[in-house]
Amino acid sequence: MTTSGTGPGPIPGPTENSLRRALKRARDGVALDVAEAAVLLQARGEALEDLAASAARVRDAGLEAAGRPGVITYSKSVFIPLTRLCRDKCHYCTFVTVPGKLRRAGHGMFMSPDEVLDVARRGAALGCKEALITLGDKPEERWPEAREWLDAHGYDDTIAYVRAISVRILEETGLLPHLNPGVMSWTDFQRLKPVAPSMGMMLETTATRLWSEPGGPHHGSPDKEPAVRLRVLEDAGRSSVPFTSGILIGIGETYEERAQSLFALRKVSRAYHGIQELIIQNFRAKPDTAMRGMPDAELDELVATVAVARHIMGPSACLQAPPNLVDSEYGRLIGAGVDDWGGVSPLTIDHVNPERPWPQIDELAEKSAAAGFELRERLCVYPEFVGRGEPWLDPRLLPHVRALADPQTGLAVPDAVVEGHPWQEPEEVFVPSGRTDLHRTIDTEGRTSDRRDDFDEVYGDWAALREAAAPGMVPERIDTDVRQALATAADDPTKLTDGEALALLHADGPALDALTRIADDVRRSAVGDDVTYIVTRNINFTNVCYTGCRFCAFAQRRTDADAYTLSLDQVADRAQQAWELGAVEVCMQGGIHPDLPGTAYFDIAKAVKERVPGMHVHAFSPMEVVNGATRTGLSIREWLTAAKEAGLDSIPGTAAEILDDEVRWVLTKGKLPAATWIEVVTTAHELGIRSSSTMMYGHVDQPRHWLGHLRTLAGIQQRTGGFTEFVTLPFIHTNAPVYLAGISRPGPTVRDNRAVTAMARLLLHPHIPHIQTSWVKLGTEGAAEMLRSGADDLGGTLMEETISRMAGSSYGSYKSVKDLVAVADAAGRPARPRTTLYGEVPEERQRAAAESDGHLPQLLPVLD
Repeated sequence: MTTSGTGPGPIPGPTENSLRRALKRARDGVALDVAEAAVLLQARGEALEDLAASAARVRDAGLEAAGRPGVITYSKSVFIPLTRLCRDKCHYCTFVTVPGKLRRAGHGMFMSPDEVLDVARRGAALGCKEALITLGDKPEERWPEAREWLDAHGYDDTIAYVRAISVRILEETGLLPHLNPGVMSWTDFQRLKPVAPSMGMMLETTATRLWSEPGGPHHGSPDKEPAVRLRVLEDAGRSSVPFTSGILIGIGETYEERAQSLFALRKVSRAYHGIQELIIQNFRAKPDTAMRGMPDAELDELVATVAVARHIMGPSACLQAPPNLVDSEYGRLIGAGVDDWGGVSPLTIDHVNPERPWPQIDELAEKSAAAGFELRERLCVYPEFVGRGEPWLDPRLLPHVRALADPQTGLAVPDAVVEGHPWQEPEEVFVPSGRTDLHRTIDTEGRTSDRRDDFDEVYGDWAALREAAAPGMVPERIDTDVRQALATAADDPTKLTDGEALALLHADGPALDALTRIADDVRRSAVGDDVTYIVTRNINFTNVCYTGCRFCAFAQRRTDADAYTLSLDQVADRAQQAWELGAVEVCMQGGIHPDLPGTAYFDIAKAVKERVPGMHVHAFSPMEVVNGATRTGLSIREWLTAAKEAGLDSIPGTAAEILDDEVRWVLTKGKLPAATWIEVVTTAHELGIRSSSTMMYGHVDQPRHWLGHLRTLAGIQQRTGGFTEFVTLPFIHTNAPVYLAGISRPGPTVRDNRAVTAMARLLLHPHIPHIQTSWVKLGTEGAAEMLRSGADDLGGTLMEETISRMAGSSYGSYKSVKDLVAVADAAGRPARPRTTLYGEVPEERQRAAAESDGHLPQLLPVLD
């Protein structure tokens, strides 16, 4: 195999037989592997013509299936180089510059809003519909001048400016922003998704050596590490962001490395269905760069790569090759399988390749027609995603997209009036809708069906997920002596090593009995014999959610039969009713409703406090906190501060699941990463907002994940002291999508529950004194057993519990005070009420709870 550009040295090319076999497999539509793709990338002459012809047939089949046969698309755009400063040092780049050169040219460190809007307005007047916003990666982390500019203009970071200028483009010009800010975090995607229908970042290559080895084109560029860039592509998919990516060919990669890059892109595309287009870009050497002496990638290289990419990505993929980099050889690219020309501007230059002017649109149409294709205009977001709507397009963007899109095809309306529209939160958010009586009827009527209608699409690709889940579910061999581990636990549980802890998490039989006795002894010495409980009411204000958690049976689309949203008055009514029944707390959480503004959480807290000033508001999971912060443009600290001012008292430590991203990305498509969960609870604690902590287990996890999770929680508690308790949450499998898809286990065993409860007591000692067991998930007998295994708290009466009931729990939606006392009695222990922060409950509250028995009078028992 030979190299492309400058690789590690020439290697013999493919044999005639291997090329012939690979060509036949391509012609026959058989899936290629990396080795075959690498062979085909070297096809030339008649072999390349054969390869291109089969690729074109694949493309044509896809266009036919998409309802646009014989159509090749482009986007009429303006190119806005928001800043040319960057922290990276790519050896082929002329886009990036330094502060001194910008000053000498009379430019600022960033384009000003006036400069950006001037370009956008002129583009809109010419019928452009896309504002391609391109910039260097995190310039403020390298250049003090960039940091000073952002500070002077009131922006925390570059992403904040990108968000702000995108809103102004939408409102003042009508162009749709397509954002290329480089490497983004999961949180960055949440911040930018409401202001841009699409985003992009080139993968370029997966060849790590081109980044890690001195002299490589990406050496010294932290954002060009392939693993980092692949994580960005995955986070885009998890966040349901229509995303553009691609590869840059001829920068020193081998043919095998190039093939591996294409297969990596296919893997991400299959897993999340979020890559809207793939760009195949050929390297062009530029003067005044470190790679000025390298040869350009030849046209045959580009044609072969386009054809191989088409075969790998399949008929439904959208493939683009920049027309200004191929010297008018459009016909060969069309013949190899492209179906898009990318952004073409009648106004601005290509600032990344300024020496290569865009072709005239009329010329592009003529060349396309000569190859038998009609040139049609699209938007920056591809037709498929225009048609998909939620969750791929934020509700605040829908009016902007619909103003420019043909509702039948999803393509652009060429003569649409391009004008600004308000970017604003949807009106009438808190309108009661749907099955608002679900908290009552879930016990009597049940759910409408065991799964959503979009089961096969909303959670990602189940086959890819099954493959990803397999390694994490392999049991490990335990060599540590369980007897020695039990001795350490009995003597001083804080001295347990990871090996000993892992051995105890696997304990069974007499060893497990011994473990639970030790944990119960530690519980007795730490908090005494009292079993505590709280008179509380759960209020789930909406179950409309598009996050795509694969363990959750609560989330519904707004059109699903079991979907609902409560009004603010209904929330306040339920809080008042709970107060009258003796409650000291309301626990409020909801789905990530796409219409819900980031300030809605403040409104919910205020509504409760205004109606019932004495009620403790325990509300909003870390996922909801991040949602609120990103929708308002506030930092997590600023948002939590505002929420506290609105009446928030503490937050539930839910949305933790397992704090290991290996497990999290199987359990959920779009939920916050472990590091972000930690950031939220740590920030809350620093602000004096305490939280619970939780772990959901028994799905695609193993004891090693439980150990890591518990160690993480103990570390946080040692730093902040903000956790009130640890709550064990056994996975309810019955209606969980990840179980229905045949991937997860059917929940934890009794052994698992006992071991987790006992080890939580030991590993969190003495930092988190209270261990809560869940009657909702375990029932009366199961909860009593956990009280004998180290737990000391039963949680709340709940009054209405829908999340576990929707998942298939059979233990009802509430427990009365007498029920909870009976659980403690079954464990041979006294019971007493508590507040959220484990304080004494006022006598007046205790009397009210005793009179009502802590439950709603109209709730009915569970029907068998």
